[in-house]
Amino acid sequence: MAKRDYYEVLGVSKGASADELKKAYRTKAKELHPDRNSDNPNAESQFKEVNEAYDCLKDPEKKAAYDRYGHAAFDGGMGGPRGGGAGYQGQGDFASAFSDVFDDLFGDFMGGRGGGGGRSRAARGADLRYNLRITLEEAYAGMAKTINVPSSVQCDGCDGSGAEGGAEPTTCPTCSGMGKVRAQQGFFTVERTCPTCGGLGQIIKNPCKKCGGSGRTERERSLSVNIPSGVETGTRIRLAGEGEAGMRGGPAGDLYIFIDVQEHPIFQRESVNLHCRVPVSMTSAALGGDIEVPTIDGGRSRVKIPAGSQSGRQMRLRGKGMPPLRGSGHGDMFIELAVETPVNLTSKQKDLLREFEKLSEDNNPESKSFFGSVKDFWDSMKG
Repeated sequence: MAKRDYYEVLGVSKGASADELKKAYRTKAKELHPDRNSDNPNAESQFKEVNEAYDCLKDPEKKAAYDRYGHAAFDGGMGGPRGGGAGYQGQGDFASAFSDVFDDLFGDFMGGRGGGGGRSRAARGADLRYNLRITLEEAYAGMAKTINVPSSVQCDGCDGSGAEGGAEPTTCPTCSGMGKVRAQQGFFTVERTCPTCGGLGQIIKNPCKKCGGSGRTERERSLSVNIPSGVETGTRIRLAGEGEAGMRGGPAGDLYIFIDVQEHPIFQRESVNLHCRVPVSMTSAALGGDIEVPTIDGGRSRVKIPAGSQSGRQMRLRGKGMPPLRGSGHGDMFIELAVETPVNLTSKQKDLLREFEKLSEDNNPESKSFFGSVKDFWDSMKG
């Protein structure tokens, strides 16, 4: 089967510039990479074909020969380079073409783009999480709270450098300061973290005795945290630079404080609104009256109960709820009545209630309506 034209393989015109060729190669290589086309049996051969085309056209001498003689330039009969690597002659030629743009293609997956010199020896510290449990009253008012956080801090023996006496690290001989090494596996060039320096690009010949060369030590720190009013369970507060210290003088990570608001014995929270279930006697519900209820700020409010109130009736106290986390004002507080049935009655109380029931046939409209509907239902079933 005749070879396809290299320009056709890459999808560019014959006059394409070096940048256009490289861009076309990157696009095709991503599109046809075997790892991304496991369901395409032809992906590997097409991928090789793209690499073969680019390996030829990226080299000015090979490109000139190919433009003049085509594929015959590399067959040894037209004066061009013989078997010069433009054709796919083996794994070495493929690796050469592929590694030329390896960092551009897969830099994001391998720790950043390559080709720009060695890595910095300093590494950013890890972010930390701290779970802080507070009361509903504290969430209402806001607060300043001191917390103790176990963390890694900069070593004061070497000022975070990791070297005894502040000596400068030396370039890693294994990776030449890149922090990563490449190994050829079959058709692919695999990049991995340097085993000698752990990806830092530098090594310390005389590590600090206090921190073992890491540039940091373990210690518990006390921090003051401002908790704004209106926080809810799940609210996250970020303290920049208060996380784990960086390796060998690198920047510290961040500390994330996750808020957990405890359940309250009186109030139930719903966003900025509060709910309070208040038991009332049958007499108070029937005759009406005033009751006194607590508010989240520690105060008291008087609520008027309308005569004839039933269980579940709600009344609103405007502005007596929670403040929003960002914004002004307050939510509302809802009072829900729970009419309480008396228990442990005396004989006299029972007699009074029986007498009261005889006199209150017309005072229970809901019962009268319900049982009237029940009677109609049974009558219709008989019919």
